[in-house]
Amino acid sequence: MQVEIHHPKINVRRQCELLGLSPSTLYYRACGESAFNEMLMRLIDKQYIETPFYGSRRMAVYLGREGHDVNRKRVRRLMRLMGLEAVYPKPRLSVSDKQNPVYPYLLKGMTIDRPNQVWCTDITYIPLRRGWVYLVAVMDWASRFVLSWEVSVTLDASFCIEALERALATWGTPEIFNSDQGSQFTSGGFTKPLRKAGVKISMDGVGRCFDNIFIERLWRSVKHEEVYLHDYQTVAEAVCGLARYLEFYNHRRPHQSLDYRTPAEAYGARQSLVEACV
Repeated sequence: MQVEIHHPKINVRRQCELLGLSPSTLYYRACGESAFNEMLMRLIDKQYIETPFYGSRRMAVYLGREGHDVNRKRVRRLMRLMGLEAVYPKPRLSVSDKQNPVYPYLLKGMTIDRPNQVWCTDITYIPLRRGWVYLVAVMDWASRFVLSWEVSVTLDASFCIEALERALATWGTPEIFNSDQGSQFTSGGFTKPLRKAGVKISMDGVGRCFDNIFIERLWRSVKHEEVYLHDYQTVAEAVCGLARYLEFYNHRRPHQSLDYRTPAEAYGARQSLVEACV
């Protein structure tokens, strides 16, 4: 299912309501960055997926070897704009807020082998032809099933909260919910529904790039199998492409680690991700 701008019967606003999306995102155009900087951001994004431990210094060296002589200051600014930081010392896309409480990491040494035992979440950057958006997903750890997702043009907490609330309303509650220490996930608006539902909250340790490894692998699949193969022109195209891919990922893409079952089969989900948003 996708948003059809010129649908003869259902207007764009109603289609967005059915998909749980904000209509404003479909017409957003990021501005303020030159075409050259946006090209650099795409290169940085691709390299970051391969080497998330690259900081601005190494990334500047990489860009130089690709024929783009840019200084570290520019690279650092662009990475900050994208929300990217090296896994050492800070591994996550989102930036922490010292005013919000941080919860301990609860998954160390734990065997996670059943649906709804642990859910996890993260944010990634999605490039467009002109500009970019951010994608958040909520995933079941054991089955790799994507429970919900949301796209936003900013890195505020609201789109993360929407994705969380949709997952809880549709699929029930997990025993533990794991995230990084970013301000989106430590905010009261995000933790309140988890605490209200009696869910234990777990957060990755600083500098621990593998604490949330399965959703990091999801981003790698999303980027290599969908985003980098399609040059999204608009937010609408990105939303449609991501919806198509995540439906494929959940219901038709077998995983070797799941004995070649799909995430939906491992989770026991009969409802599709698109139907879950209606």
